[in-house]
Amino acid sequence: MCNAPEYNSGFTLLELMITIAIAGIVLGVAIPSFTSTIASNRLTTHTNQLVTAINLARSEAVKRGLRVTLCKSADGATCVTTGDWSQGWIVFTDQNNNAAYDSATETLLNVQERAPGQITMTGNTSVGNYISYISSGQSQLTSGAFQAGTIQVCDNRTGDVGKNIVLSNTGRPRSESNITCP
Repeated sequence: MCNAPEYNSGFTLLELMITIAIAGIVLGVAIPSFTSTIASNRLTTHTNQLVTAINLARSEAVKRGLRVTLCKSADGATCVTTGDWSQGWIVFTDQNNNAAYDSATETLLNVQERAPGQITMTGNTSVGNYISYISSGQSQLTSGAFQAGTIQVCDNRTGDVGKNIVLSNTGRPRSESNITCP
């Protein structure tokens, strides 16, 4: 009887070290781009949440036949005129046309909490504090003038990574990508 030679089917220490080194290089290249993808997705999510709230306010104004307002709110119960839209917002029926939620007489329709991370959502003068819709579906300031404007959504990155939410003269919102952030 002949004894056949034995073969080991394991890794040598050198093979294991080379595999770990290659994995480290691949992860070192992949993680920064993955982080950027996550940041871009987070920015898109918060932009879409605000566009959804704007569309809700518009459709509820038409459906209910009365003014519906969306305003910045840090506590989910009162409108504020400081800070930006990233602190959160509320959507409510605005029967007395004052762009402020009066809990005794008006209906709260939606509450959005603060955006996590370092996202900023800054509106220009016309849409800096609130967006209000009348029963025809048009956006209108409390003064009676039609409301149009832009809300810029950025995070802590610089360059063409931001988004704009543009409110047209008719009150229809749309998003724009590749906006330069400071």
